[in-house]
Amino acid sequence: MGRAVKRPSLTFWIVFAMAAGILTGVFFPNASRGAWMSLLATVFLRLIRSIIAPLLFGSLVAGLAGSGSLKTMGRVGLKALVYFEVVTTFALAVGLAAVNIARPGAGVQIQSAAATTAAPAPISFPSLVEHAFPASIADAWARGDVLEIVVFALLFGAAASAAGAKARPVVDFCAALAETMFRYTRYVMYTAPFGVFGAMAAAIGKNGPGVLIGLGKLLLTLYVALAVFVLCVLLPAALLARVPLRPFIHAVREPFLIAFSTSASEAALPLALENMETLGVPNHIAAFVIPAGYSFNLDGSTLYLALAAMFVAQAANAPMPLGRQLALMVTLMLTSKGVGGVPRAALVILAGTLASFQLPAEGVAVLLGADVLLDMVRTSVNVLGNCLASAVVARWEGVKLAASSAA
Repeated sequence: MGRAVKRPSLTFWIVFAMAAGILTGVFFPNASRGAWMSLLATVFLRLIRSIIAPLLFGSLVAGLAGSGSLKTMGRVGLKALVYFEVVTTFALAVGLAAVNIARPGAGVQIQSAAATTAAPAPISFPSLVEHAFPASIADAWARGDVLEIVVFALLFGAAASAAGAKARPVVDFCAALAETMFRYTRYVMYTAPFGVFGAMAAAIGKNGPGVLIGLGKLLLTLYVALAVFVLCVLLPAALLARVPLRPFIHAVREPFLIAFSTSASEAALPLALENMETLGVPNHIAAFVIPAGYSFNLDGSTLYLALAAMFVAQAANAPMPLGRQLALMVTLMLTSKGVGGVPRAALVILAGTLASFQLPAEGVAVLLGADVLLDMVRTSVNVLGNCLASAVVARWEGVKLAASSAA
């Protein structure tokens, strides 16, 4: 009896589409700059964004009501916030250490006369807290505002849990909604290779394969720093929490690749939620920790912001003593919490940070051309970090995840 031929996985097709998109952008740049390539990526991202609000609402309400205790969710939330702050502090420290050792901004000349637009003000902690509470859930739903949806769903789920049997039809509806959206996600993911192909071809076609020649040292510094962060911070965290590595890697690889190729954390959110639950992370933990991490635990973006701000300081010949760097680190700990899970959002935070430290806003323009490939890796590390956070919190709660032998 012959052995059945194994069909290529979605991961294979995503990697294949990435490679095909890069080659198309290099050898057919004119065609890659056309509207059709961007349309493929845009359609995929629009389909993904249509999933976010109903999936988060259904999962959180059903998960919170299913946990049976608001106290349980409060304990999970506290543990998640403690983990977020510790890990993002390490990310900032690694970023500052890397940029001081490699000095990628040395020799890069910033033309200070080029500025024409004012930098946005840095996001303050009070404004972040205010923004977390929605004035209208319909508006938050329409905008896909993850933080506002999470806060509303938590309060709604707590109310449903307190209402008991009277709220059972609502809870059942939310559970059915979440399950339906997971099925819907599977259909949407069939379009992922096409979206990835279009995104990669358009990016390379527009910017050219040599877009990072002038900023190659910065790119290398970021990739090495993120690799050090993953190996020296995330890996020990996983080992300390006894997260089974092989099943975890298997669960996170497709969300990681999607985030890498689309530069959008939200594009990987539905699959990340589903795969973490398959790993054994309870619904009420995964549906809270991962979306909350999009505002409070963006490890890759936080590390990048520290590196990029110092890169601009070095390029502008503006020495920053240790005390000023520590002040920069504290500022970024607050402002980075406002980075959304969308492409290039970190540039907005960077512009505000440069203004706060009297560094030239032209640094944003210098980084903009290379930001496509810079954003790819930092976004994928954001997704990796949030998936790991959900697994660590689950283990912290005493949940047994899939055994290594199951992979």
